[in-house]
Amino acid sequence: MSDTTGFTSPDDDGADEALAEAERIVDGASGQTVDDLSVDEDRADDALTAVERKASEHLADLQRLQAEYVNYRKRVDRDRLAMSESATSKVIEALLPVLDDVAAARAHGDLAEGPFASIAEKLEETLGKLGWSSFGTVGDPFDPTIHEALMSQPSTDVTEPTVVHVAQPGHRVGDRVVRAARVVVAQPEDH
Repeated sequence: MSDTTGFTSPDDDGADEALAEAERIVDGASGQTVDDLSVDEDRADDALTAVERKASEHLADLQRLQAEYVNYRKRVDRDRLAMSESATSKVIEALLPVLDDVAAARAHGDLAEGPFASIAEKLEETLGKLGWSSFGTVGDPFDPTIHEALMSQPSTDVTEPTVVHVAQPGHRVGDRVVRAARVVVAQPEDH
């Protein structure tokens, strides 16, 4: 195509070739009968159907692989979390005697203030960041899944089994109980 300056753009050659190809196709088709065109159309439909079927198969394979990958990632993340919790639980189990001493010292008032109180707070704060928590307080309803009853005694002061003394607090990492709280339980008296 020429512009006002007399130069031809590089796209003119491509357009001329496409126009020439279209004319050849029309000229070639002009000599065919309707039956010939219908056969060509049937072959084109068959080829299109085969290509669409193959594309559908590839899409199904891709979707299956993507689902498998997503499931794999979920499984790896779940296993990684379980391993982390297991390692943290082992550390907590190793520290149980220290944590029991800290709880006993706090109960006796020895950790009200001072450097050891600061150390105990830092230890508990650090373990808390790892998902650790302590549980078991006087007045809690007795729950056999998290409490270990060392002794049971009747009482008129309670309407349900209730913790009246905590011998050793319980410890958990996330939702997993590392050690149940060891407690004395008051049972309601039968009237």
